[in-house]
Amino acid sequence: MQFVNIHEAKTHLSRYLEQLEFSHEPIVICRNGKPIAQLVEYKETQHRKSGALKGKIKIEEDFDRLPSDFMGHFE
Repeated sequence: MQFVNIHEAKTHLSRYLEQLEFSHEPIVICRNGKPIAQLVEYKETQHRKSGALKGKIKIEEDFDRLPSDFMGHFE
């Protein structure tokens, strides 16, 4: 992780973006030596398709039944 001050980040933003693109390591932007922001790689979120696992998951018949000795753990 690299720490840079605001002035340096503004002056060399293109260089830091290129560095981030290849190293994937975050860059922390500081004001007076105190971290205030973090420049990180953008990652696209994957959208889940509803029903994608339909027919691939099987729930057993006894799924809702507790073993006879199991309730003793809660009493």
